[in-house]
Amino acid sequence: MNRVMSGFFWISLYLLVVLVPVFLMLIPPAPSGRSFWLELSVALGFVGLTQIAVQFVLIARFKRLTAPYGIDIILQYHRQIALVAVCLVLAHPLIIVIDNPSRLKLLNPLGGNWASRCALLSVLMLVTLVVSSLFRERLKLSYERWRLLHLLLGVAAIVFAQLHVSMAGLYTNTLWKHAIWVATSAAMVGLVVYLRVLRPAWQRNYHWRVAEVRPERGGTHALVLEPVGNHRMAFAPGQFAWLKLEGTPFTLEEHPFSFSSSAERSDRLEFGIKALGDFSGRIGDVPPGTRAFLDGPHGAFSIDRYPAVGYVFIAGGVGITPILSFLRTMADREDPRPVTLFYADTDWDSLAFREALAELEVKMDLHCVYVLKEPAEDWKGERGVLTGEVLDRHLPKEKLARFFFICGPPPMMAAVHEALQERDVPEARIHLEKFNLA
Repeated sequence: MNRVMSGFFWISLYLLVVLVPVFLMLIPPAPSGRSFWLELSVALGFVGLTQIAVQFVLIARFKRLTAPYGIDIILQYHRQIALVAVCLVLAHPLIIVIDNPSRLKLLNPLGGNWASRCALLSVLMLVTLVVSSLFRERLKLSYERWRLLHLLLGVAAIVFAQLHVSMAGLYTNTLWKHAIWVATSAAMVGLVVYLRVLRPAWQRNYHWRVAEVRPERGGTHALVLEPVGNHRMAFAPGQFAWLKLEGTPFTLEEHPFSFSSSAERSDRLEFGIKALGDFSGRIGDVPPGTRAFLDGPHGAFSIDRYPAVGYVFIAGGVGITPILSFLRTMADREDPRPVTLFYADTDWDSLAFREALAELEVKMDLHCVYVLKEPAEDWKGERGVLTGEVLDRHLPKEKLARFFFICGPPPMMAAVHEALQERDVPEARIHLEKFNLA
């Protein structure tokens, strides 16, 4: 099944699953004599609840599901649709009260019944989950604590919502309807067990060791891993993996990093990691021999996915990491296709992997354009930030249908994307790595 058909299949299945609760409501026996607004509120609540349940599938990292889109797109969708789902759930009690103000007493935990109390607890969990996610940095929640809180609140919200539906009983008043809802909730909790217990247990048998930690320029380190045993990890250039170091694979301290090594070397993996936080800031102190666990490969940002007659790679800062994987892979494959690389950073000494790029320029048809924001006075190259004018001066003049791959800070990617659109580069030939999976 090609990517288009696979993507269509998963979208169709997703819509079917989300709408199933509404279909179940229509199957007799169903309550009678209820107003339109009351029925609408129940329908919105069911759809919102199902949307929230489906989020457990989206975050479970099933490669067959994420392959057509890329897991970065899936997780961005997860953030956005989860907000929509919570709004649908909140609309349920709001419409009920507007339809009949006397029902306001149901929102009083001391004056309602156990069904309404479970509903209130579920809503409280969801609101807390949303607030802690949107304002994590302001609340000074560490990534690991936020992940644990996110997990516990999500599971608790589903459990209390299921109790509310079961106790209300109006639309689960037959054994088979009730069984479907219980099975759905159990499946969602089972996905959490799979992601946080079963998959880490499997990783214990396929762990890696740190072979080398090599300092690079710009506060970046190259972390090199080798397998303990005969296993390998085949990946496409540009993909990434979630990395855990030391201790146990059951830890919540897990971070995604792009491969910087060649995809032709599945037995020796390298990641380019810049000191940007607590975990990445400690990479330089990791001793060789440290145990490591990987979950991957993931991602759709790859030249293997989008073959072309030539490429333009545009990197900013540590965004050079997946680009370096592109170049090293092409060099190992003796790929003759022409490549132009735009690489922007603060100054000459901040350009990570600068020496490796110089070697690659000798091995392949590669032209590097460096753009320095704060260069030395004697710098002869491009100055300032990467603009459309810089692209105009260095983009190849031939009319080959080159593909553009962009990875770097979000403002830089947005500016370059806009510049390419202004130059009539087709959107289908522009690919961005929006690497924010936290």
